[in-house]
Amino acid sequence: MPTKHTAVAADEPINTALRSAVALRELADRLEDENVEAALWAGWSWARIAEALGVTRQAVHKKHGARVRGLGLPAGRK
Repeated sequence: MPTKHTAVAADEPINTALRSAVALRELADRLEDENVEAALWAGWSWARIAEALGVTRQAVHKKHGARVRGLGLPAGRK
């Protein structure tokens, strides 16, 4: 019969994998935020950013619009 210690040890790879997935998702979110801001500074439209991300214009605007408005970035309409 496995002991509690054995069960915890067996779960450690799963725990590590899940923590890694969270870290990767957070990194991807930060990279997306930074690159959306860079694209807006470069004069990209929301539609062009959305196309590059593989989402709709509405989706990218909903996700990033409020945050970038607070940063004083260009409107992204060029």
